[in-house]
Amino acid sequence: MSLTVIVLFVVGLVLLVAGAEVLVKGASRLAAGFRISPLVIGLTVVAFGTSAPELAVSTGAALGGQGDIALGNVLGSNIFNVLFILGLSALIAPLVVSRQLIRLDVPLMIGASMLVILLSLDGSLGRFDGILLFVLIVAYTLFLIISSRKANTPSDAADLGVPDAEHSGSVMMNVLFVAGGLVMLVLGARWLVNGAVVMATSMGVSERVVALTIVAAGTSLPEVATSVIASIRGQRDIAVGNVVGSNIFNLLAVLGVASFLAPAGIAVSEAVLRFDMLVMFAVALACLPIFISGMRINRWEGLLFMAYFVVYNIHVVTTDGGASGIPGLPSAMLFYVMPLTAVTLLVILWKGAPRH
Repeated sequence: MSLTVIVLFVVGLVLLVAGAEVLVKGASRLAAGFRISPLVIGLTVVAFGTSAPELAVSTGAALGGQGDIALGNVLGSNIFNVLFILGLSALIAPLVVSRQLIRLDVPLMIGASMLVILLSLDGSLGRFDGILLFVLIVAYTLFLIISSRKANTPSDAADLGVPDAEHSGSVMMNVLFVAGGLVMLVLGARWLVNGAVVMATSMGVSERVVALTIVAAGTSLPEVATSVIASIRGQRDIAVGNVVGSNIFNLLAVLGVASFLAPAGIAVSEAVLRFDMLVMFAVALACLPIFISGMRINRWEGLLFMAYFVVYNIHVVTTDGGASGIPGLPSAMLFYVMPLTAVTLLVILWKGAPRH
């Protein structure tokens, strides 16, 4: 593996993160200039904008026939977002969860995860699957726009870090920000994917492992920055909303576009279907009882998420190439949500029990 490959990989990663930042800033200011609701900007442009690296990487990989990277990037990013980002954010400060996330967004994330698994049962995600997923993200976005028109208040803009119309800058400048961010994303995605493939080949590591670990973590850096900074600043549920919104976008928009553009669709291996997709669904499902319990994510729950993230990655790496990995870990990973759910339900019942 040459030094050039490593440099291109690192430069590609930097361009992805910087491009996402520039794109989000330009798009947010452009939307504010047209007086679009700050709440809509936060739930769409900001949350979806932080997933722009995943979209760029998975789309580029799909067009290049590298289905393992296209799919593994999405699955790995969603697992990383919940276990690592929410875990780290909760360790910094307990996170408050809004009722909207519990009633709408988290159930939608769980439903989207299950839908992707069902569509993958035939061994691939084809163009019809991609169209279906993309239609759903369009419908979700339109629903957010329509339902949040009444929430266009100045305080929303301050909470989301979005400038108001008077401070949004010129339209041309913001358009240039968006265009520049897109160019950086395209170049960064191309170099990152190419570097990842060469690195995997030279080290004898499969594209699946590289996508689920290195690429997934790299493309999730914008979410890391957004959620951790929001947690440090104590900005309500922005840290949680960013992760949930990004996961929904990854499943519906990123996989939708990648599946549609892939010449022969995206192949889904038995290993991915039986383990990685189920882990992604399990961690999404685990959010619901944790969020309901006290309407917050406590430090011990964040520590639990972080621990499972470490164990999952150890298993992914050690099972590459047919190795047995950690004995009994798949069952433990896939079904840990059941005892966790039971514990949180007991906590809810205990809190709601009458005191004498």
